[in-house]
Amino acid sequence: MIDDTYQGTSYMSIPFTPDEIAAEERRPKRKVAVIIGYAGTGYHGLQINHLEKTIEGDLFAAIVAAGAISKANANDPKKSSLIRCARTDKGVHAASNVLSLKMIVEDEDIVDKINSHLPDQIRVWGIQRTTAGFNAHQGCDSRWYEYLMPSYALLPPQPHSFLGKKLVSSATECGVLEEYQERLGDIKGFWEEVQKNDIQPIMEKLDPALRAEVENVMRDIGDQKFSDDPVEAAVEAVPAQAVEPEAPETEQAQEDAATAAKKDDEVMADVLPAGAAVEAVADKPARVLTPLEVAVKEVKAAYVAAKRKYRTTPTRLEAFQKALDMYVGTHNFHNYTILKSANDPSAYRHIKSFKAETTPIHIGDTEWISVKIHGQSFMMHQIRKMIAMAVMVVRCGAPLDLINQSYEHRRISIPKAPSLGLMLERPMFDEMNKQFINFGREPLDLSKYEDKMKAFKDEHIYKRMFEVEEKENS
Repeated sequence: MIDDTYQGTSYMSIPFTPDEIAAEERRPKRKVAVIIGYAGTGYHGLQINHLEKTIEGDLFAAIVAAGAISKANANDPKKSSLIRCARTDKGVHAASNVLSLKMIVEDEDIVDKINSHLPDQIRVWGIQRTTAGFNAHQGCDSRWYEYLMPSYALLPPQPHSFLGKKLVSSATECGVLEEYQERLGDIKGFWEEVQKNDIQPIMEKLDPALRAEVENVMRDIGDQKFSDDPVEAAVEAVPAQAVEPEAPETEQAQEDAATAAKKDDEVMADVLPAGAAVEAVADKPARVLTPLEVAVKEVKAAYVAAKRKYRTTPTRLEAFQKALDMYVGTHNFHNYTILKSANDPSAYRHIKSFKAETTPIHIGDTEWISVKIHGQSFMMHQIRKMIAMAVMVVRCGAPLDLINQSYEHRRISIPKAPSLGLMLERPMFDEMNKQFINFGREPLDLSKYEDKMKAFKDEHIYKRMFEVEEKENS
């Protein structure tokens, strides 16, 4: 029974009046597998719930709208035995995922009708009759995921950041500085070259007083604890020199103010102090950037451009692959999820393979690395935390044994890699398909939708990843 608290606002319950329900023709339901794909951006994960917009929420509503779930069952997905093969987190994508549920499937055009009620970033690839006992989660043998990340994620921290300084001081204190530098391999001098070739020319064109201010801002931010990107923090730290105008009270005054603002914008370049600029922010008055802010922003842009120009090497990829290899096999991944203790048997998971493609992908100015993960099942955040841990070990020149230590009982905090790069590639149903064949059912073959999936990935998943990363540098 759906709690009355959610009636009218729930993403999980679609209300109909008693008269609408009574007037509906009763039709038989069949157990089916629904093969879907989606770009998770803008959604609070896959699994349907009351208060958040989810992939299943929109999909359930579309199935009801297409007439494949009766009005009598529209108030609770449990009435249709809805179960997902693999739950994906907020923002995570899927080229293919499978749901099991009971549906009305008499209509030959039911797939097209459901898709007509869905946004373009959610697609139903096919609907297939199954045995009555089919459970998408229990019937799945294993799952393939892909994680895409810019190769510059493997760059070491900037030397003047807190983390960069801490790594050197800790390695020196422990007497392993040479080992640390050796593990950095062919990129240990990367940021020094950037400083010399990209940053120094900007600094040299500034007058001495302004240059000193920029250096002070960079130094102050770089000394702050946990600031791994001092340039990003520096832009926020520079005090703004702007006056917020009072809003005109009358419509005529508002029109006059708008006209004056337009004229001000046209002549602003002639009256600004040397080196100043105007920053426009949506729905906010334009403000004048100080010469210091302009210079810091230019430095930031130079750092970002230098990262994007980075091209990884076989040596760096080999180091990353060695870190990924540490996950293969059965381990206690309690540190790679939430709400599980080291003593929880369910924290043990089996990873079949974890491979980084040796040929990176180039999109625009950025180089991307594709990582393929194959495992029996995964816990919440597990893949994103495994990626983050492997990246941190490599970029910080840490010993690989840190990953082995993460399987021990000691609780440690591992951050999550951004959800933007994670995609469920394909669930596998090898054993279940044998049962389907024995019962005279067609095997669940996702490969027959390969062409549609590929076009969808290119248009709605990969493109979205690349565009968001280009814009947000996440």
